[in-house]
Amino acid sequence: MHAQVDIAVQAAARSGQAPTWDIGTETLLWTDPPAGDVHRYRPGHTNATMTLQQRTGGAKPRSRGGLVLHLHEGVALFDAHGEQRTWLVYWAREGMTAGATMIDRKGRMWATTMRTDESGDGWLARVNPDGSAGVIIKDLKAAFGLATSPDDARFYIADAGTGRIEVLDFDVNAGLMGNRRTFCEVGGQPSGLAVDTDGTLWTAVRDKAELHRYSPAGELVATLPLPAQRPTNLCFGGQDLRDLYITTSRDGLPSPTDTDGTILTLRTPTEGLRAFAFTG
Repeated sequence: MHAQVDIAVQAAARSGQAPTWDIGTETLLWTDPPAGDVHRYRPGHTNATMTLQQRTGGAKPRSRGGLVLHLHEGVALFDAHGEQRTWLVYWAREGMTAGATMIDRKGRMWATTMRTDESGDGWLARVNPDGSAGVIIKDLKAAFGLATSPDDARFYIADAGTGRIEVLDFDVNAGLMGNRRTFCEVGGQPSGLAVDTDGTLWTAVRDKAELHRYSPAGELVATLPLPAQRPTNLCFGGQDLRDLYITTSRDGLPSPTDTDGTILTLRTPTEGLRAFAFTG
């Protein structure tokens, strides 16, 4: 696969994560968990920053305005001005931190946690708009990517700790899943997931400076080298949802370059699935 990769945001993030295209504002939300920062980038304009007091795994838009944040200690709501925080779920545990975050078509949040050393015992939780929550899967190592298929019949989990992307049968109406199985072996550390309208699955491979693209059957159909050493996550954005945004990291690199810690972007041949807002 050949594509021109550009720098969208000349940031120096310690570990950029959780890119999300906010359709309502036509901006890119992304976080830098080690720095405790939430960013909002308006293409061609500015990159605004909100600094919090703890690691923020993900920031997603709310249908009522404001954000829902997947924090180190749980899930919280922020008002439209980013001034008032209300805890929705508080699950702080020693040695655990926030992982991936996704909002499904019904406005529910799906969030993973993991050990700070990525050694295991992580879980996937469903957080309903009313604040009720439950653990759905308990044995994840470092689940940095969540996604669903275009028809909502499949739920994907990318686990960097196992080097696999798993797939489950998904009932979006009930918020339940089952028949967990391996979708593909990545041959690296998959970090972040994005799905296009063709059902093709994209993932960043953080230890290989690559993007991989997989068919709905789990076959590797394209590999794209990146100019950053450690890509961490990705999402579709732009007015036509054909701009792929890729977050990257500088932390732990012996010789970081000017592209490490930036937000990269490239044009794709297919349209991505739109992101949903949390309805709580």
